[in-house]
Amino acid sequence: MSIDLEELYKDLHANPELSFQEERTAGIVAGHLENLGFTVHRGIGKTGVVGVLENGEGPAVMLRADMDALPVKEATGLDYASTVVGQDHEGREVPVMHACGHDVHVTCLLGAVEVLAQQRQDWKGTLIAVFQPAEEWGGGAGAMVNDGLYDRIPKPDVVLGQHVAPFPAGWFGLRSGVAMASADSLNVTLHGRGGHGSRPETTVDPVLMAAAATVRLQGVVAREIAAGDSAVVTVGQLHAGTKNNIIPETATLGLSIRSFSEPTREKVLAAVERIVRSEAAASGADQEPDFHYEERFPLTVNDGPAAERVREAFRKTFGPQQVIDPGPVSGSEDVGMLATAAGAPLVFWFLGGIEPHYAKDFAEQGRLPEDVPSNHSPYFAPVIQPTLGIGTDALVTAAREFLGTTS
Repeated sequence: MSIDLEELYKDLHANPELSFQEERTAGIVAGHLENLGFTVHRGIGKTGVVGVLENGEGPAVMLRADMDALPVKEATGLDYASTVVGQDHEGREVPVMHACGHDVHVTCLLGAVEVLAQQRQDWKGTLIAVFQPAEEWGGGAGAMVNDGLYDRIPKPDVVLGQHVAPFPAGWFGLRSGVAMASADSLNVTLHGRGGHGSRPETTVDPVLMAAAATVRLQGVVAREIAAGDSAVVTVGQLHAGTKNNIIPETATLGLSIRSFSEPTREKVLAAVERIVRSEAAASGADQEPDFHYEERFPLTVNDGPAAERVREAFRKTFGPQQVIDPGPVSGSEDVGMLATAAGAPLVFWFLGGIEPHYAKDFAEQGRLPEDVPSNHSPYFAPVIQPTLGIGTDALVTAAREFLGTTS
């Protein structure tokens, strides 16, 4: 059997599923793995799928792809664009789109395991293909581990994965050490005292409280974090009120916090809580704010020696100029949980996914035009080829670097 990667990709793109709802995608994945001769484990961490192919004595190599999509309304205009509407974890009706390229990841991994299954005479060991749910929540990898992942499958000797990114197809971003930031998602409820909009003196206005806190939070990174450190504090949501002439009882802030070391993370989180509490006190609030921490992404840290092996393999296969060090990336991932739980080294790289004609500008300037859509944009649409072919080859190349040889 040969998988038509382009048709598979278009199908996955047109039929995205939200975190922990990836039932259709999981079924497609499991079916392909079974047809290739893998032992398939379904429903790990709710919707996760793992295929195991044992091929004699040798290292166990894990390849990982994430499956979930985002609550984004697609605006690409593609003939295979998503028109799907789903329900999020709070029961709200939302549009759904593969705005982060997880459909690319699934397609490339299925293509890679087919190639590796056909090459069984050339390698020895155990190939593990993990199709993970809910990366966007930061909980999918942890859910699989907590659901007994390593009680069901062999522990890997190395964990490998990739993420499509907005730079030219054919290029790779790979670095040793800290590769991606940790992330904390935090919801804050500020408590005021509601009343009529015509009599603000009888109230404690949580909207003003939230607005003042939002402005003041911008000073955390600018004035409390050293220039040599890095962090991001984003207030992505502010919700309050039901009518223009009513001062509400509460206001909520939704924050995303990124950092590249645990001391910086702790300092930023402490500053956020201090500022919000102080703004509430300054406003005369009778009740302390409530802080609710949601998903947490750990630092993504690539093992130095293992990353160097993959880097050299990519340089030989794709060309020495095609592999760059992108520096620490402020986006976040949970793939590291799979490696940490197994005590295995991690190598995670970025796969270029936009038109190759941008390569000249990228090579000369180290950046792309600002109008090139990035991940999470409603316009994000990786070019199908050569992205899928190169992404498949990259996973095969990296896996073969660690699998045993028959010669």
